[in-house]
Amino acid sequence: MNRRACTNEAYIPTSIEHVANIATHGIWIIPSVICSVRLFRYSSTSDQYISSYVYGTSLILLFGVSTIFHSVQYCNYHRSLKDALHRCDRAMIYIFIAASYFPWLNIHNNELLHAMRYVIWIMAIMGILYQQLFHERYKMLETIFYVVMGIGPSVMILKVYNYYDIMELKLGGLIYVFGLVFFKSDGRIPFAHAIWHLFVAVAAGFHYYAILKYVYNISVDGNVPPDETIRLIHDALR
Repeated sequence: MNRRACTNEAYIPTSIEHVANIATHGIWIIPSVICSVRLFRYSSTSDQYISSYVYGTSLILLFGVSTIFHSVQYCNYHRSLKDALHRCDRAMIYIFIAASYFPWLNIHNNELLHAMRYVIWIMAIMGILYQQLFHERYKMLETIFYVVMGIGPSVMILKVYNYYDIMELKLGGLIYVFGLVFFKSDGRIPFAHAIWHLFVAVAAGFHYYAILKYVYNISVDGNVPPDETIRLIHDALR
């Protein structure tokens, strides 16, 4: 690994770290497309279709933009392009957090959760604006923003859904939080950013499964429970 970056600089990975950064997110692009299409196929109402489109698109872009950025960074050409992609890569974190909450907030018939749909996107826009204005400055504060935005709305979701036993949702959140240790360890731990990528992939997998199971009511084998099938048909015919 190389030395740690200064306050207003981005860490420059070694060649092998570049390859690891590309591989650890690049391999998830195709699976994210498959998972997004699967979620869209299981949709039967307008809210579900919108939710699957928003969440699925952000899932694909999360891994896609990250892979493109790290690939361009590895080639070490076009400094302005690298900077633009780096900003996009960081902005995608805010977008993906908001999109991960969107199915929970959009499908459930609750006025408070529906209002939270707008709040979470306002938070994402504010985070992106802050990140664009102070790129690679106040890095710890930016990380705190990620944590607040990532954890805050989950309290409301758990309360309204009364699903305090959703283990997949809790595990995904914990994996994200623990992964931040590696996110902030470039220049301290070899392959720290690639390890962070793996944490992101695993956590996103848990949250995708939670959305599929608890929001869309799809069982592990892909079947919809009989009572839920009746409800979906009824909603589709309304």
